[in-house]
Amino acid sequence: MAWLFLLIAGLFETAWAIGLKYTEGFTKLLPSVFTAISMIFSLYFLSLALKTLPIGTAYAVWTGIGALGAFVFGILLFKEPIDFWRVFFISLLIIALVGLKKTSGV
Repeated sequence: MAWLFLLIAGLFETAWAIGLKYTEGFTKLLPSVFTAISMIFSLYFLSLALKTLPIGTAYAVWTGIGALGAFVFGILLFKEPIDFWRVFFISLLIIALVGLKKTSGV
């Protein structure tokens, strides 16, 4: 169950990172509220995952999911470039996340 909580936390991490782009420095109300709520849920689900998972593993995976999500949505929503090196390095991140899951012992 801890890994499911961590996945949910990572998805909310992605949501607040993308929401932050829309807040324009927290000057827009609705994106700011969405971002703040996403931050709270992200931290809440991370705290649930940390009841079982090691902090180093959980934190790395949490931020990795957020980074991966921000990468994908940056391309989809903000037309950020897709080039070989960006895809190569995000692939390394995915490999690292899978490796952390496989070696966590939980």
